[in-house]
Amino acid sequence: MLRAVKILLVLAILAGAALFGGHRYWQSRLAEPIAVDEPTLYEVPRGAGYHRVVGELAERGVIADAWAFRLLTRLEPEAVPRLRPGEFMLEPDMSGRELLELLGSDRVVTYPLTVPEGWTFRQMRELLAEAPKLEQRTAGLSDAEVMARLDREGRHPEGWFFPDTYRYHKGVSDLEILEQALVRMESVLEEVWVERADELPIESPYEALIMASLIERETGAPEERREIAGVFTRRLEHGMRLQTDPTVIYGMGERFDGNITRADLREATAYNTYVIDGLPPTPIALPGRASLEAAVDPKPGDTLYFVAKGDGSHHFSRTLREHNNAVNRYIRNR
Repeated sequence: MLRAVKILLVLAILAGAALFGGHRYWQSRLAEPIAVDEPTLYEVPRGAGYHRVVGELAERGVIADAWAFRLLTRLEPEAVPRLRPGEFMLEPDMSGRELLELLGSDRVVTYPLTVPEGWTFRQMRELLAEAPKLEQRTAGLSDAEVMARLDREGRHPEGWFFPDTYRYHKGVSDLEILEQALVRMESVLEEVWVERADELPIESPYEALIMASLIERETGAPEERREIAGVFTRRLEHGMRLQTDPTVIYGMGERFDGNITRADLREATAYNTYVIDGLPPTPIALPGRASLEAAVDPKPGDTLYFVAKGDGSHHFSRTLREHNNAVNRYIRNR
């Protein structure tokens, strides 16, 4: 009897040692670095379960011991992540456990999409259509249909989307990017309008948005924006037409080939500020925050004219004679 007890005790010790050793070995397999030599993109398919993903990783040679990861569901179910669909970047020397943590995190691969200040809504739509891995939900829709999808039915789209760099991951749609940019512009415009100067000739946030688009298209020099705004503001106050070339270009649409003729300046479009009084009916571009701020806080002064000098800056004039001299100097001679 005593001998049998001793045998059972030895067997128990051996079994315990085997279990301990087996557990240590299993843990070591989970701690092993994954088999990638460089950052490698891996996508967790939408709806894929844990065992399917483990199988795919094993088939690709990323992990060597699929059994160790499957055993995790039985021995440590709390350590099994709820996998998030999307693209993840697998890094060299990442352990198996770190791999699982990554696939259950929100650290999905993202892509930048930059909408430059001064672009038109048409250009923004073209950019979205070409963006890699962005789900296209507005393809074939008119601008009016896009605005209806954004719950802004009847609103002209130009100017209403904030130019900035947006980041997205695979599975995000172009409509979601447009919604972000729209909400951002509405928010920034509201903030800027609250801080507007007194006694402006513009009477609504929308008119400020239109004014800002003119400023954005006229200059890329930060130090000139408020001065450009000052000229436009004074011309409105004096009942003078704005006479800004970007409105002519916008009114020409796709007919614009890079040149403006005298006939173009005389053409009666809804946007040609050489022909119409006051502001055009809508913005002509997507203005940035600096142009919005300039539109509601123009620089004081008495200049009424400006002309491009050819180096990205402008010459500002108080009188028509001074302006004509500047035109001769900077444009006609050039």
